[in-house]
Amino acid sequence: MLYLLELGFIGLCIAVLPLGWVLLRRDANKYRKLAWVTTFLTLDLIMFGGFTRLTDSGLGCPDWPGCYGTSSPFAAHADIHAAQLLLPSGPVTFVKAWIEMVHRYFAMAVGVLIIALMVTAWVKRRELKQSPWLATWLFVLVCVQGAFGAWTVTMKLQPVIVSTHLMLALTLLGSLVWLASRQMPLASVAADPGALRWRWAALFGLVLLVFQIALGGWVSTNYAVLACTDFPTCQGQWVPPMDFHNGFRLWRALGKTAGGEVIPMDALVAIHWVHRTFAVVVVAYLAWLASRLRRHAALRMPSILMLILVFVQFATGLSNIVFQWPLLNAIAHNGGAAILLLLLVMLNFRIRAAKTASMAARPSDQADLPARQKPLPAAQPAAAPLAGAPTGSA
Repeated sequence: MLYLLELGFIGLCIAVLPLGWVLLRRDANKYRKLAWVTTFLTLDLIMFGGFTRLTDSGLGCPDWPGCYGTSSPFAAHADIHAAQLLLPSGPVTFVKAWIEMVHRYFAMAVGVLIIALMVTAWVKRRELKQSPWLATWLFVLVCVQGAFGAWTVTMKLQPVIVSTHLMLALTLLGSLVWLASRQMPLASVAADPGALRWRWAALFGLVLLVFQIALGGWVSTNYAVLACTDFPTCQGQWVPPMDFHNGFRLWRALGKTAGGEVIPMDALVAIHWVHRTFAVVVVAYLAWLASRLRRHAALRMPSILMLILVFVQFATGLSNIVFQWPLLNAIAHNGGAAILLLLLVMLNFRIRAAKTASMAARPSDQADLPARQKPLPAAQPAAAPLAGAPTGSA
């Protein structure tokens, strides 16, 4: 259809700006520059996606990928106006339609940048001396992410679909950070082999954070942020009545139980309480991990940033409750989770890079052996006696 070509053209025009900036920069490694620019824009897109969800704009255009079969809310003016007249406080308004479509435009632009990364990785694979399959994985991932973006709209913000859409976006961000980090020189981490002992602790921290983000996404997509409006108790109790069965039933409509009834408050309390309680574990562990990792020169800067951000993230989560979920604070909380993920992926990469650099710099096994353990040179054959020389016999 014509409007699909128009949408593609809009996404391409937006992507031209960062692509042009990368090409015009006097940077010897433009692939590295493109990888980091794409990472930064993906982080921005995730935060704008949180803004789209928090402003209840996810159904601002109730079809996909366009808006009422057009490429912009301008062309869909009559349909949006009719929907707004029918339900003035509903999900379709001109403002919400523009918020949703801007999010889609920038998502398409990020897709174009990822295609550029993949093509460059294959064309220059010998020059880069890296496998192009990670960049190809990014392309596959962004396609799957687009499909879940469509299902988010067509399935009317079903919580499990929206939460999966969020987790796929963070997986994309983490993969981009890993790809961009691969382009950095390893000299800074090669001299710090002591960081290797933290590889399992850093990986465990990443797993804890991902699980906590998934819980936070479940809270947000079920609109359970205000299920507990007091702190540190919830509903005036340390362990309030909770309905875990309905709260963590994955396949159900927004605001409904699996049977189609209105979801009870106890189910929303269960969702909120689990996320809040597990946050204490995650904050404590990540704060301890960051305080340990900052002692290593190669890990100092990202670990200090992580230590600061852990407490900022806890403060924004708490203020969501105290100040009744203000928009700017909620966006900061979502963005903080994404940046924490970015830092933890970076730390895990640097620890792994330290191991790789140490193995590459290690001398050969032959040189590592002590002198007494080195094999002796092969024995030389004895020289033939000279003519007339004594042979030792009488």
